[in-house]
Amino acid sequence: MERYNRQLILPEIGEEGQTRLKQARVLIVGVGGLGSPIALYLTGAGVGNIGLVDDDVVSETNLQRQVIYREDEVGLSKALQAQKHLQALNSEVNIEAYPVRLTYENAESIIAQYDIVVDGCDNFATRYLINDTCVRLNKVYVYGAIRAFDGQVSVFNYRGGKTYRDLFPDEAEMLSMPHPPKGVMGFTPGLIGSAEANEVVKIICGYGEVLSGKLWHIDLKTLETYTFSL
Repeated sequence: MERYNRQLILPEIGEEGQTRLKQARVLIVGVGGLGSPIALYLTGAGVGNIGLVDDDVVSETNLQRQVIYREDEVGLSKALQAQKHLQALNSEVNIEAYPVRLTYENAESIIAQYDIVVDGCDNFATRYLINDTCVRLNKVYVYGAIRAFDGQVSVFNYRGGKTYRDLFPDEAEMLSMPHPPKGVMGFTPGLIGSAEANEVVKIICGYGEVLSGKLWHIDLKTLETYTFSL
């Protein structure tokens, strides 16, 4: 009760909402720039079961924005190091690390164990895989993407709503696009990842207006925001 006091006193959460958070099962695919704030805030909020999927290792260039890692962890598994830090933040949360790439061979078996899948990845192929697996298994997909100073968030397959393919219907075209190195400020994934965590908590606790059928965009150079209807 003491740990979660500041959110328990909110009428949108309360004891019932905190119980829902404790019982929830959330999978984060990618524990990088987006996945770092997502994982930290969901762990802090008391989401009871969190899965972390990432086959990458920590590199020096990650430290500018992937705030869950430290200099002495360069070269080590992101999933395993993130698991260690999250357990130190909240020992009451069950953290499961999957130091593998999400593929067509393992996606269904991993995603089936969770209620909500949160997007912390950085490529179209993985997003189509997450989306299609969530549709088959009737799981909610919280989407986020960033570039430079802007980012966007949406919620797919929520109560039979719009999916990622409604946003990007032409998979072949998207996968054929060139992928030059993407510049980004560290605070961009911090803000977008926090917005994704916000959607997850809204879905679990049942308050507010979920970004289902909508795409929210923010430009951090101007602080202009837009919400598009899909």
